[in-house]
Amino acid sequence: MDIFARNVSGTTAILQRKTVAVAGCGGLGSNAAVALARAGIGQLILIDGDTVSADNLNRQHFFLDDIGQPKVDALAAHLHRIRPDLALSLWRRHIGPSDIADLHPADLLLEAFDRAEAKRWLIETWCETFPERWVIAASGLAGVGRTEAITVRRSGRIIMCGDFESDMTGGLCAPRVTMVAAMQANLAVECLLGKP
Repeated sequence: MDIFARNVSGTTAILQRKTVAVAGCGGLGSNAAVALARAGIGQLILIDGDTVSADNLNRQHFFLDDIGQPKVDALAAHLHRIRPDLALSLWRRHIGPSDIADLHPADLLLEAFDRAEAKRWLIETWCETFPERWVIAASGLAGVGRTEAITVRRSGRIIMCGDFESDMTGGLCAPRVTMVAAMQANLAVECLLGKP
């Protein structure tokens, strides 16, 4: 069974040699990881120290029976149901700047943290440590509607998507969160194929 039979011609062989680090396995990270697995990425490094809670289920790729489990473990199980051959490295903890160098196997970082200050140090430290590697980040995905406000901004090896203005006080809803996660995954595939 070839699940990649309908992939864009010539992409599968390239993507299966690539590793993506997904920093945060919530609304952005869990949904982006699923899209990356389905696209054909060879290895994912899943990073998150949290457990699944009921209020995650409105936007994250988890199910009722995942509640209480570490997010990386629950997500790994779902990913392996899609692709048993997918190589996974599970980091069941919160990370800090001193951990970034240990992500050296990753060809690209997908930033999926909640807090602005964490996003900032993660992006800055990644860019200082691996200046030649891409980082795909997000900012502003709360609320509903305003689809046309979601855009992409590029600066060197940093690509960001979102509306760049909404914050989590507006509430989080599956369509907008999932849309930005899918954009992040699509941008990651584009970069890994050398077509940014």
